[in-house]
Amino acid sequence: MKRKILPAALLAPLLVAGLTQGSAQAAAQLSPVATWEMNEAAGATVMGDSSGNGVTGSIGSVVDTGTLVQGAVAYRFPYTAPNTTPADSPRLVTVGSSALNPGDRDFSITIRYRTTHDFGNIMQKGQHGAKGGYWKLEAPHGKLTCLFRGMVDGTLVGKTVNSGVALNDGQWHTVTCLRTATQITMTIDGTKTRRAKGATGTISNNVAMTIGGKTKCDQVKVTCDFFSGDIDRVAVSAG
Repeated sequence: MKRKILPAALLAPLLVAGLTQGSAQAAAQLSPVATWEMNEAAGATVMGDSSGNGVTGSIGSVVDTGTLVQGAVAYRFPYTAPNTTPADSPRLVTVGSSALNPGDRDFSITIRYRTTHDFGNIMQKGQHGAKGGYWKLEAPHGKLTCLFRGMVDGTLVGKTVNSGVALNDGQWHTVTCLRTATQITMTIDGTKTRRAKGATGTISNNVAMTIGGKTKCDQVKVTCDFFSGDIDRVAVSAG
């Protein structure tokens, strides 16, 4: 049976523990953009959105849905080297929605995932070189890293925060990455908080959001950075 996620009213105090007062207030004011429970049965091709906003996704044929692991039903992204050739788009979940552009809003991504590998782009909207900036979650050396890169006074500016410790221990971890006007704040398993101060401006691009790697890659000049592991739930919110 899928592990139940705490209601927002119970989860919010955990997610804001240790945040600055401004960040806590920003988190409380966000509204759901999309919530993907990722509990579809085996063979599913559509990732449903339980937020009511209709932000659904397309599940690639290589992604295993309906996988029962450590008490949760999850999507499994089978192991492959991150630079496997040729580029393999069926390994991705793709969501083509402009609602996933932060713009200049406060914006947060919460993910529950597990892996034993020390690489991979977990999810992203846009990528390096994309007009209008981008955001992504990746896991170099097993440390979850959150990056927002946007336009500030006509200049592309990026800020990154990471988990500080490797999270590729095969256990479930819930991580929230909150972008506000003045900083990025990462909360790990409701207790540990990491911050990167500074503005990341306006982010808006025409590239689809992907889970499990990149779309614009050829494994020669640009690697696809495939993710290998399990993802149980993703929620995106904005102010």
